Amino acid sequence: MADKYDVIVIGSGPGGYVAAIRGAQQGLKVACIEGWQDDSGKQVLGGTCLNVGCIPSKALLEISHKYEEAKHGFDHQGLKVGKLDVDVAQMMSHKEKIVGNLTGGIAGLFKSNGVTSIQGWGRVLNSKQVEVTDAKGKTTTYSAENIIIATGSRPIEIPPAPLTDNKIVDSTGALEFDDVPKRLGVIGAGVIGLELGSVWSRLGSEVTILEAQESFLGTVDQTIAKDALKHFRKQGLDIKLKARVTKTEVKRNLVYVTYEDSDGKEQQFKCDRLIVAVGRTPNTEKLFSSDSGVDLDERGFVFVNDDCETNVPGVYAVGDVVRGPMLAHKASEEGIMVMDRIAGKATEVNYDCIPNVIYTHPELAWVGRTEEELKAEGEAYKVGTFTFAANGRAMAANAPEGLVKVIADEKTDRVLGVHIVGHQASELIAQGVIAMEFGSSAEDLALTCFAHPTLSESLHEAALGVDGMAIHKANRKRKKK
Repeated sequence: MADKYDVIVIGSGPGGYVAAIRGAQQGLKVACIEGWQDDSGKQVLGGTCLNVGCIPSKALLEISHKYEEAKHGFDHQGLKVGKLDVDVAQMMSHKEKIVGNLTGGIAGLFKSNGVTSIQGWGRVLNSKQVEVTDAKGKTTTYSAENIIIATGSRPIEIPPAPLTDNKIVDSTGALEFDDVPKRLGVIGAGVIGLELGSVWSRLGSEVTILEAQESFLGTVDQTIAKDALKHFRKQGLDIKLKARVTKTEVKRNLVYVTYEDSDGKEQQFKCDRLIVAVGRTPNTEKLFSSDSGVDLDERGFVFVNDDCETNVPGVYAVGDVVRGPMLAHKASEEGIMVMDRIAGKATEVNYDCIPNVIYTHPELAWVGRTEEELKAEGEAYKVGTFTFAANGRAMAANAPEGLVKVIADEKTDRVLGVHIVGHQASELIAQGVIAMEFGSSAEDLALTCFAHPTLSESLHEAALGVDGMAIHKANRKRKKK
């Protein structure tokens, strides 16, 4: 038997590494197990988010947006540029440098905080023991007072579109293209499909996105979803709704995609590459021994209570392997909560105040309840909106697309949801999260002084508009919802 720890964390993604550092800060003896390694066999920390998810995709989104802006948005502002070109190899090198800096930074944080990093693949046994298998197949067993599962998720594969080496790929493969495809197909118009489709569309690909659902971003407030769809289509993304893929075939270096359209008729198109982005599934396969006692559901998610503890006392699970949205920041908050509770501090996660973001351009960001949810539940509410087209900073930034929407309780005026589509929505949404976290009313936001000129003034105006008092727009007589 190897060393015994207060806490063993399995997985070093945003849930795992944050939990490990927090535990060490609380004076606990913590080890973090990670099996990911580079070509040289060196351990790589950070999980999907830092290596093949959030960070590399945002790097490519930022680069591609700058390229598109220089190509199509500079001229009428009086900026003249020469011939633009895309160096995909250099772009990928830049992305990898960012990833390397951040993953290396986690190793440094582990060292400075006293977290023990164990290289290998962890498996939970009974009696709170963890078996670790290294790259050579050697196994070592560790024990702990507490175990935290933070193994994340992986892309879902679908039978009609089996992955190939470089033609039909998942989100990971879409971050590694060595050239710009002339024609690109994407299955799934969710967060990942829209973001990756946007990257390659901006760089010159003709992008077709097939979405099986009838509505666009059905779980998002439809005011901002419909506005976003309008902008995406204007940008050239060919988004086909209620389009179910039935077959794919690679022939003569092309991918032939067969799908049923909204009328139930069979259609086909061809592309140079196809991205499968239909969601993710938890990484729990082979994670637990048969006698570990930990319960999973039929989809492989770990059952946990409100404190992220499993049915086995002292064994916890956080992030993508448990209920709720698959978001890096949600995983981090859960990791902190669990470690604080292990250390004897009663903290909790406010799941009503977890923001969501889609990093397209314009960006979409939201927190709290949607208008559709409130209607379905028969709750009385009121709404204020304000468009960025009437915001001075947005106009100056050549980013007039989109709007801010604030939803408040009809009786109490408490903010129930904030929904944004527009420039820097990912940054603006934090103001809505803070307001909701502190139980603010729409009037609280309306009475708050916002700097001028800023994009944030649109949130201020939307809050004023909840009671028909917006200054920089014509207010319509409000009807009770």
